[in-house]
Amino acid sequence: MLSRLTRLQAITVCAVPVVALLATAAFAPLPFSVAQPGMTANVLGENKGDPVITISGAPTRTTNGQLRMTTIEATGPDASVSLGDVIDGWFRTDRAVLPRDSVYPSGNSVKEIEQHNADEMKKSQDTATEAALSYLREKNDVKVTLKLADVGGPSAGLLFTLGIIDKLDGDGSGGDLTGGRNVAGTGTIDADGKVGAVGGVALKTQAARRDGATVFLVPKAECSDAKSELPKGLRLVPVTTLKGAVDALVSLEKGKGSVPSC
Repeated sequence: MLSRLTRLQAITVCAVPVVALLATAAFAPLPFSVAQPGMTANVLGENKGDPVITISGAPTRTTNGQLRMTTIEATGPDASVSLGDVIDGWFRTDRAVLPRDSVYPSGNSVKEIEQHNADEMKKSQDTATEAALSYLREKNDVKVTLKLADVGGPSAGLLFTLGIIDKLDGDGSGGDLTGGRNVAGTGTIDADGKVGAVGGVALKTQAARRDGATVFLVPKAECSDAKSELPKGLRLVPVTTLKGAVDALVSLEKGKGSVPSC
């Protein structure tokens, strides 16, 4: 025969499995990645001792100002992320908690993921060169080499393209495309000059401002994300095409014309 439990005993009995479940969840690995602002690199300059952009077959300009590609740093695909990490990330403006599958291809090994990111970077560089030379109507004998160590993925495409244009043509009338500013940004590029969204823009704006940028080129579709944690002193310029990005920078440089805003 079962005896009747008191209210306190019943609460205690019920609480034990809940506490055990929370304790297990606190230490169990979860399917998330925690991201933070990453490194930036001036594509008009050098990275780890090597020029990012090297051009042969056409005269190049000496540029002033900077064009900074931006990155995020995320916990690795094989890293263990606990409930405590997730909660901490949710309450910090310089962290973001992302589904692991949105950061890394699902089911791939670390080596396969690294190769995938390297392939995406190479494809992005080739497309950036094609888009820039097409925009400038340059001849096929112009050779562009892009080198950026320890960075993968396609999100630097727009900045690579603008860097090539600045080195070859500047603003088209003898000035710098940057106007001497520290300009940062992100976005994929296709051969026709269309700018695509990339993700992680709120963290990338923080990285850009940390490294001195005052202007940030953002894919227009990601304006709201970029504004969510926008650092003071950083101006957002939304873009959808390469031509739009160039026009906006020239307008900023000359102090006249329309410059879009988020």
